[in-house]
Amino acid sequence: QLQASGGGLVQPGGSLRLSCTASGRILTNYLVRWFRQTPGKEREFVAAINRGGGSTDYADSVKGRFTASRDTNARNTAHLQMNSLKPEDTAVYYCVVDRLIWGARRSVPDDHAYWGQGTLVTVSS
Repeated sequence: QLQASGGGLVQPGGSLRLSCTASGRILTNYLVRWFRQTPGKEREFVAAINRGGGSTDYADSVKGRFTASRDTNARNTAHLQMNSLKPEDTAVYYCVVDRLIWGARRSVPDDHAYWGQGTLVTVSS
Protein backbone atom coordinates (compact mmCIF):
# COMPACT_ATOMS: atom_id res chain seq x y z
CA GLN A 1 0.00 0.00 0.00
CA LEU A 2 1.28 3.43 -0.97
CA GLN A 3 0.47 6.75 0.54
CA ALA A 4 1.27 10.06 -1.07
CA SER A 5 1.32 13.15 1.09
CA GLY A 6 2.53 16.72 1.18
CA GLY A 7 0.15 18.39 -1.21
CA GLY A 8 -1.60 21.64 -0.46
CA LEU A 9 -2.18 25.21 -1.53
CA VAL A 10 0.86 27.28 -2.39
CA GLN A 11 1.42 30.61 -4.10
CA PRO A 12 3.21 30.79 -7.44
CA GLY A 13 6.93 30.60 -6.88
CA GLY A 14 6.50 28.57 -3.73
CA SER A 15 7.64 25.08 -2.86
CA LEU A 16 6.17 21.82 -1.69
CA ARG A 17 7.67 18.47 -0.88
CA LEU A 18 5.65 15.38 -1.68
CA SER A 19 6.33 12.07 -0.01
CA CYS A 20 5.49 8.56 -1.10
CA THR A 21 5.53 6.00 1.68
CA ALA A 22 5.06 2.28 1.26
CA SER A 23 3.66 -0.04 3.88
CA GLY A 24 5.33 -3.39 3.93
CA ARG A 25 7.59 -2.68 1.00
CA ILE A 26 11.08 -1.44 0.51
CA LEU A 27 10.99 1.13 -2.26
CA THR A 28 14.60 0.56 -3.21
CA ASN A 29 13.38 -2.62 -4.90
CA TYR A 30 11.19 -0.61 -7.23
CA LEU A 31 11.25 2.08 -9.85
CA VAL A 32 9.50 5.10 -8.34
CA ARG A 33 7.64 7.46 -10.62
CA TRP A 34 5.43 10.49 -10.23
CA PHE A 35 2.48 11.30 -12.43
CA ARG A 36 -0.06 14.08 -12.28
CA GLN A 37 -3.52 14.63 -13.61
CA THR A 38 -5.88 17.54 -13.99
CA PRO A 39 -9.58 17.28 -14.85
CA GLY A 40 -10.14 16.69 -18.53
CA LYS A 41 -6.52 15.82 -19.25
CA GLU A 42 -4.62 12.60 -19.51
CA ARG A 43 -2.36 11.53 -16.73
CA GLU A 44 1.09 13.04 -17.30
CA PHE A 45 4.52 11.70 -16.46
CA VAL A 46 6.36 14.03 -14.10
CA ALA A 47 9.48 12.34 -12.75
CA ALA A 48 11.20 9.04 -12.12
CA ILE A 49 14.02 7.78 -9.95
CA ASN A 50 15.75 4.47 -10.39
CA ARG A 51 16.22 1.79 -7.76
CA GLY A 52 19.60 2.96 -6.63
CA GLY A 53 18.64 6.59 -6.62
CA GLY A 54 21.47 7.52 -8.92
CA SER A 55 19.39 8.28 -11.99
CA THR A 56 16.45 10.60 -12.37
CA ASP A 57 14.32 11.76 -15.26
CA TYR A 58 11.91 14.65 -15.55
CA ALA A 59 9.28 15.93 -17.89
CA ASP A 60 10.45 19.01 -19.74
CA SER A 61 7.76 21.05 -18.02
CA VAL A 62 9.28 20.47 -14.58
CA LYS A 63 12.95 20.01 -15.35
CA GLY A 64 15.12 22.28 -13.24
CA ARG A 65 12.30 22.89 -10.75
CA PHE A 66 11.43 19.43 -9.42
CA THR A 67 13.75 16.92 -7.81
CA ALA A 68 12.98 13.28 -7.15
CA SER A 69 14.84 11.53 -4.38
CA ARG A 70 14.83 8.54 -2.09
CA ASP A 71 14.86 9.00 1.63
CA THR A 72 18.29 8.11 2.98
CA ASN A 73 16.87 7.21 6.38
CA ALA A 74 13.74 5.34 5.36
CA ARG A 75 13.95 2.81 2.57
CA ASN A 76 10.18 2.80 2.20
CA THR A 77 9.93 6.50 1.35
CA ALA A 78 10.60 8.64 -1.70
CA HIS A 79 10.14 12.36 -2.23
CA LEU A 80 9.38 14.88 -4.92
CA GLN A 81 10.68 18.35 -4.11
CA MET A 82 8.82 20.95 -6.12
CA ASN A 83 10.23 24.45 -6.33
CA SER A 84 9.26 27.54 -8.32
CA LEU A 85 5.75 26.22 -8.63
CA LYS A 86 3.52 27.58 -11.34
CA PRO A 87 -0.27 27.63 -11.65
CA GLU A 88 0.02 25.04 -14.42
CA ASP A 89 1.52 22.62 -11.89
CA THR A 90 -1.87 22.41 -10.22
CA ALA A 91 -2.93 18.76 -10.32
CA VAL A 92 -3.41 15.61 -8.32
CA TYR A 93 -0.01 13.99 -7.98
CA TYR A 94 0.42 10.25 -7.78
CA CYS A 95 3.40 8.14 -6.90
CA VAL A 96 3.70 4.87 -8.75
CA VAL A 97 6.05 2.01 -8.03
CA ASP A 98 6.70 -0.98 -10.20
CA ARG A 99 9.40 -3.33 -11.35
CA LEU A 100 9.90 -1.86 -14.79
CA ILE A 101 13.37 -1.37 -16.14
CA TRP A 102 14.75 2.13 -16.29
CA GLY A 103 14.28 2.27 -20.04
CA ALA A 104 10.51 2.06 -19.57
CA ARG A 105 10.31 4.83 -17.03
CA ARG A 106 8.03 7.03 -19.12
CA SER A 107 5.66 4.27 -20.14
CA VAL A 108 2.08 4.10 -18.98
CA PRO A 109 1.90 2.09 -15.75
CA ASP A 110 0.38 -1.32 -16.28
CA ASP A 111 -1.79 -3.48 -14.05
CA HIS A 112 1.23 -4.60 -12.04
CA ALA A 113 2.02 -1.10 -10.83
CA TYR A 114 1.19 0.12 -7.34
CA TRP A 115 -0.42 3.53 -7.06
CA GLY A 116 -0.58 5.93 -4.18
CA GLN A 117 -3.98 7.51 -3.60
CA GLY A 118 -2.93 10.91 -4.93
CA THR A 119 -2.32 14.24 -3.26
CA LEU A 120 -3.71 17.54 -4.53
CA VAL A 121 -1.34 20.38 -5.31
CA THR A 122 -2.92 23.78 -5.94
CA VAL A 123 -0.77 26.67 -7.06
CA SER A 124 -2.70 29.89 -6.86
CA SER A 125 -2.41 33.41 -5.56
